[in-house]
Amino acid sequence: MTTDPAPSPDAPAPERPRDRVTLALVSGLMALPFGIRAPLAGFIGRTLGRFTAIRRRVTEAVHHFRPDLPEAEVRRIALAVPGNLARMIVEVVSARDMAALAATLPIEGPGLAALDQAQAEGRPVILVSAHFGNYDAWRLALIHRGYTIGGYYKELGSPAMNRRYVEAVSASGQPMFPDTNEGLRNVVRFLRKGGMLGILMDLDRPNGVLIDFLGKPTRTVLSMAEMALRYDALLVPVWGIRTRAKPGFRVQVDAPIPPSDPETMTAALNRAFGAQVIAHPEQWVWWHNRRKKSHP
Repeated sequence: MTTDPAPSPDAPAPERPRDRVTLALVSGLMALPFGIRAPLAGFIGRTLGRFTAIRRRVTEAVHHFRPDLPEAEVRRIALAVPGNLARMIVEVVSARDMAALAATLPIEGPGLAALDQAQAEGRPVILVSAHFGNYDAWRLALIHRGYTIGGYYKELGSPAMNRRYVEAVSASGQPMFPDTNEGLRNVVRFLRKGGMLGILMDLDRPNGVLIDFLGKPTRTVLSMAEMALRYDALLVPVWGIRTRAKPGFRVQVDAPIPPSDPETMTAALNRAFGAQVIAHPEQWVWWHNRRKKSHP
């Protein structure tokens, strides 16, 4: 009788059935023109969302953060979110098409002049966003404007999808830094040289602290504010907001967060993000489980 050898700790995780299904759907959609591919992904996401746990998880999160909303609005959000997520996934891996679209996007907001000044002075910038609208829309729009935007990302659970994701975002703009010790060291070097770094703030992390978000104490990391203070970087919220009218997005660059202390600055980031969620609730994924009763 023989047994299989223990997997190497460095071996990639096996693909889960849902990951294989997602990869197959994305691969099939990529054969279609972008103008059909992206809306069809949204339709498929909305349809599948009716029969999966996503709808329940979104509903629970909306009830937690927005108990004031009527049930009809909660249902609308829960039905719309899976479609926006599916569309965003396909858009992000459609690097060339999104880069061409991003060149046409309007960029507005009080923080845009601050970005121009920081670039002229060689001052580092930390651009903070979330899994909201399409975070690659603002990155690509700012790259087209002439900025070099580095990205800090958490590797996906599916090795195959992660390869596709990294290839797409790297093709449309570099450098990209994985959420590893080496990646963090490279981020520090990049900021010290005056780089602009894009990072998403809405994942749950065990080292987060409880800070108000939409009226609820929510586990939130302080690292973005800490880095901004340590490297004298501007801390700027930025959003790729989906619109019904063409070209399909607008980029909003908020005013830089004034330097103070990490908790105060992070609370300001949460308020900026919360304002976007209130205005466009269907554009946030909602289910990142930061609704912890204690820390960590």
